[in-house]
Amino acid sequence: MYSDPSTVLLLDDRQEWLRFSQPHAPTSSQASPQVWDSHVVIQGMHCAACSFAIEDALLAVPGVQSAEVNAATHRAKIVWSDALVSPSMWMAAISKAGYGALPAADSTLRQARQLETRRALWRWLVAGFCMMQVMMYAYPAYVSGEGDITPDMVFLLRWASWVLTLPVVLFSCGPFFSNALRDIRQRRISMDFPVALGMVITFALSSAATFEPHGMFGGEVYYDSLTMFVFFLLTGRWLELRLRDRTAGALEVLMNRLPDSVERQQTDGRFERVAVRRVLVDDVIRVLAGESFPADGVVLQGQTLADEALLTGESRPQSRGVGSLVVAGSHNLSATVVVRVTQVGEGTQFSKIVALMEDASLQKPRLAQLADRVAKPFLIGVLAMAALSAVAWWPSNPSHALMVAVAVLVVTCPCALSLATPAAMLAAAGTLARHGVLVRRMQALESLAKIDTLIFDKTGTLTRDGQRITQVWTAEGTTPEHALGIAAALAQHSVHPLSRALVAAQHDLGMALALDVGDVHEVMGQGLQGGVVQTLRLGSAQFCLPQGKGIPEYAQTCQVHLCNENAWLASWQLSEDVRDDAAQTVQGLQALGIDVWLLSGDQVEAVQRVAQRVGIAHAVGACSPQDKLVRMQEAQARGAQVAMVGDGLNDGPVLAGAHVSMAFGNAVPLAQSKSDLVLMGGSLLVVARSVKLARHMLRVVKQNLAWAALYNAVCVPLAAFGFLPAWLAGLGMAVSSLWVVLNALRLTKGF
Repeated sequence: MYSDPSTVLLLDDRQEWLRFSQPHAPTSSQASPQVWDSHVVIQGMHCAACSFAIEDALLAVPGVQSAEVNAATHRAKIVWSDALVSPSMWMAAISKAGYGALPAADSTLRQARQLETRRALWRWLVAGFCMMQVMMYAYPAYVSGEGDITPDMVFLLRWASWVLTLPVVLFSCGPFFSNALRDIRQRRISMDFPVALGMVITFALSSAATFEPHGMFGGEVYYDSLTMFVFFLLTGRWLELRLRDRTAGALEVLMNRLPDSVERQQTDGRFERVAVRRVLVDDVIRVLAGESFPADGVVLQGQTLADEALLTGESRPQSRGVGSLVVAGSHNLSATVVVRVTQVGEGTQFSKIVALMEDASLQKPRLAQLADRVAKPFLIGVLAMAALSAVAWWPSNPSHALMVAVAVLVVTCPCALSLATPAAMLAAAGTLARHGVLVRRMQALESLAKIDTLIFDKTGTLTRDGQRITQVWTAEGTTPEHALGIAAALAQHSVHPLSRALVAAQHDLGMALALDVGDVHEVMGQGLQGGVVQTLRLGSAQFCLPQGKGIPEYAQTCQVHLCNENAWLASWQLSEDVRDDAAQTVQGLQALGIDVWLLSGDQVEAVQRVAQRVGIAHAVGACSPQDKLVRMQEAQARGAQVAMVGDGLNDGPVLAGAHVSMAFGNAVPLAQSKSDLVLMGGSLLVVARSVKLARHMLRVVKQNLAWAALYNAVCVPLAAFGFLPAWLAGLGMAVSSLWVVLNALRLTKGF
């Protein structure tokens, strides 16, 4: 969090606001756009109750109009008026509530995540080491008979266990205690409160029994139980943190997708490189080949190919010449162009998509933890029962009364309850990881188990990125291999997807280049021309032979043609390469009772062809990012539980707004940053298998919770009536936790 005065002043610098804020859309009651939308990352959150506490703290600040905090993504959106409040003031409110906050585009986010991970690892290592040593010292007391160990040796073993437990309590348990104290100050109860309460009472009673074995608290110690469930809880927290951090920085990388600087034309006609934030509407800029366009604009000079797949879903580079529109975030592929800027900053299409994605992410349904829902009322009941038990036994034996209360608290310590859900989720996540599916958000597994509708993108998802030859026609006397060799000799000089497909086809056949064609030049949007002895042309029918004369009628519909100066030589039909397992995947999902959709930004005809090949009935083409999001939200409004499998920036809003989202490992960072699961391999079959495993996981979670409830229903009355000694209560707690973990381990087998 920010505490350094210079850093706070930097946050209040208006020039810095655009790094993590944008002007809020003015309403009719606003005379000027002095309201801002800011996005920050919250540190120290562990459950949904944290998000409510932060929202309340922010809304109490004068000038903050609204606050939305997402417990799953740890991100917050604050709408505030710069006339009444500054960023440092609402940042301070978050800090006062006990949490940290960093601007969403802050360069220190990665360092903060690394520091948090290192601390969690050290806490876990200390707890694990001390647990093993404490268990070693506790073992003799469990197996020895009366008189086998002298009182001095018993005291020595207990004293050694107390010393080894101190690092666990003072260091490893730190986050639980600090979060519990914060909850008490906020008058809230989260999962950390009962856990911390159990830790404090167990250690206090064990310490009293160690140094005053004949005192009113009795002589039983529970160091082994304490260190064990601390180790289990920290294992779950650390593994969850590691899984989340694997791709946590992807969003920040994408937010900075635009270039840092660009060449802007000065009044004397020279071009000078300036920061992108200094570019204004009507400025003239020069974008070099290989750079991204920093703003929306119109081409004034030059002709190039622009890769707009991340923005529009169009799989092919688009020709952009004088008078053509270019959009921020697209990539200039082939030549330098001069552009007049028409939109900058939040007015660009790129910024609108990013903002849409942020809002959709905050609107993602908050799935309450099953353990949290049970633990809150359960804790109140446990405290009441422990107090009543102590009151009932106090008149006859105060020492025994306190031991009964201790037994009730120990036997009902929510270790198994808190492990029930994360143990199963971690086991399922580990199985998925071994099969190439990276789980970025553990709660998504529960969402995945409940889906009944799944939306596929087309390009890069159901189809591969490239194209392949599906049909070839050649003139008499020309073999397909010879024609392909000539075409590849020309095509190697171009980066057009169709040219790359021809070169790749020749490479797959293991053929060397048939010719060394010289003097090759590309006519933008038409084709390639070059020659050795005679001139050769590769491209459209109009480009190869005027009016297509000489090209047979059966080859007229092909996309690429090869001709010499006088005659047609060959034609190729190319199409997107549908993944081999796409149809099988769709069938598998439909067998699970899932309704499969296809929404794509590509042409309607191309979308329908792919849908027919893979067996999808509900297919819609020419969808903008907003269209996809609207269609998905309409399905959600009807009660559908929607999953999205996508790839590319244009899928970001839908990936963020779906109940659960998946993206391929080769997807752009923004798609990965908004996805809950990342498919690291190239197989689609893991989609259906992941759904099956998630449903199995949900059954295991319910079994674990049922076991925890049954265990407490049996043991709590026994402890309350004095039939369950404290040592047996501690052992029962350990056994219940072990059962939960072993049951979860069943998820590691089969996929």
